[in-house]
Amino acid sequence: MKNITKLLLAALLISSTSCKKYLDVVPAEYSSENDVYNNINLTEQALARLYNALPNELTSPLTAATDETYHHWFDNGEAVDAYKYNLGAWSTNDNPYGNWSGKYQDIRRANIFIKRIDAVPVPLDRESYYAIWKPRYKAEARFLRAQFYFELFKRYGAVPLITSANDVDPQNLEDTQVSRNSVDEVVNFITSECDEIANVLPLVQEAAQTGRITRGAALALKARTLLYAASPLFNGNPLYANVQNKDGKVLFNRSYDKEKWKRAADAAKAVIDLGIYKLYSPFPDNPVQNYAAQFYTRDYTETILQRILGNSTDIDGNYLPNGAPFKGNGKLTPLQQFVDAYEMKNGYPINQTGSGYTTSGVWNGQLWDGLKFQTVNNISNMYKDRDPRFYASIFFQYDVWRFDATKRPVRLAWYGAGNGITDGWATGKPGTNPWGYNVRKFLSPSYDRNANSGTGTRNFPLFRLAEIYLNYAEAMNEYLDAPDPSVYQYLNLVRNRVAMPNLPILAADNTKAGMRNRIQNERRVELAFESHRFWDVRRWLIAKTVDNVPALGLNARPSAAELSSTGLDVSSEAAGVAVFYKTVVLQNRVFADKHYLMPIPQAEIDKDPNLVQNYGW
Repeated sequence: MKNITKLLLAALLISSTSCKKYLDVVPAEYSSENDVYNNINLTEQALARLYNALPNELTSPLTAATDETYHHWFDNGEAVDAYKYNLGAWSTNDNPYGNWSGKYQDIRRANIFIKRIDAVPVPLDRESYYAIWKPRYKAEARFLRAQFYFELFKRYGAVPLITSANDVDPQNLEDTQVSRNSVDEVVNFITSECDEIANVLPLVQEAAQTGRITRGAALALKARTLLYAASPLFNGNPLYANVQNKDGKVLFNRSYDKEKWKRAADAAKAVIDLGIYKLYSPFPDNPVQNYAAQFYTRDYTETILQRILGNSTDIDGNYLPNGAPFKGNGKLTPLQQFVDAYEMKNGYPINQTGSGYTTSGVWNGQLWDGLKFQTVNNISNMYKDRDPRFYASIFFQYDVWRFDATKRPVRLAWYGAGNGITDGWATGKPGTNPWGYNVRKFLSPSYDRNANSGTGTRNFPLFRLAEIYLNYAEAMNEYLDAPDPSVYQYLNLVRNRVAMPNLPILAADNTKAGMRNRIQNERRVELAFESHRFWDVRRWLIAKTVDNVPALGLNARPSAAELSSTGLDVSSEAAGVAVFYKTVVLQNRVFADKHYLMPIPQAEIDKDPNLVQNYGW
């Protein structure tokens, strides 16, 4: 087992921590802080605990709170959280994705570690070893603290910067009262930390240290932070022009600064120029597998930093279709809007003249089932000749998965009473069945749930090279008056990995606005279900358009009248399929201007009168 994984497991042995909020009165995190920082082994476990606070978006699907998917387990806690966002029913006292106090607890732990690591005693025979590792540990903790601040920044914008590890005096609560730093101050703190630690961190880790922070991770965090800072949400957004501290300090930039895009582009290029990462591409003759395999293996070629995960079949069980051969729970339904975002394999959007897209008729041919190509029949033409990433990411009607074991295609259309012959929970309570699609990305074909054999061996990619390429292309496109060859170069590298044709293709691709649309769509499909979309539509200020419309699926629960109108046996597969391929509204979603940034929790404002609220709350 890798060393960092051992540390993460060891972190669970540390005694329970206070669950009070940081901006309240918080005692030391451990039963005795001095015990921890007088024992190098316990100190290393404290660092592991900081690593354990890195995000794992596979277990908290932000994808269901944006225009990617619908969480149809309507009485499940995850679904309830997503619905609050989808329906605009979250508030200053009820924000499931806020995590204000949790991140400040993590930041406090990092501050303590950074302050105390230098003085931790080590065995005499290990002094030379720790002379190398203590500075690295400190740099890693500084990275993690910067990452925690980025998590706050993308949620709230301007937040208090607290870098002191001083204890809080319960007799002097004024010590806990802080004001918000400006967006520029927060961004400068994160990026300056990344700059200062980059050369302390190794360019690559030894195999036994896989999973630890590297120089590339620090530069990638800097690049992402600067990309967000240059984006419309934070760069001259008039919605936040009047948000200021009580002393009059302006917290958000009131004027647009084009140079921020150049800084973001330069930061992304610095990661690229390290020259140590390459796009995952072990199956160049099979573009579907070339993309899919990265997300069910422990990839260390493209992934710059990963959240290390243990072997598990939880994701597979939750995402696989529900019917008897698959025995999954199919909890997330990709929306029709998301399916429609995938281009045709000729590079044309489906609504573009010349794309060849049609919803009429069916086709027979070959599809990749995760292990081999299989002959398929009666596939709707709406799924013919699409971007290979579509087939790697989405289950659709008559798709195939491990066909030798499952013996039949996926059936998501209505099929009578179900009883294991349908995969859509057609007889379940309203809201529980997948409405036409299931998520396929991240699933491991080595796991046979029906036979209960195999397992999932994946990590969650926090930063990967494809994102950095897209960051660079976006930043340069926004900086320039029209896209230049470098914009196309890095976008096309991502597309070529899955055998998609080079841009430009359409006349609009030669314009800034046209290329912006292409880049945004490329991020949508390349980074699908990795929790980028939730934040991207906010930083681009398009969420009020894309997250403020009905969420659409397919007609997996037809009415009796619809089935009867087919003239077929109403319990037959043919009747269900005949009425399946039409869009239905799954949920009428709500997004208001105030939802672009999260509100400071009211409980924190009640404790600290220096904190001012975000726009609209």
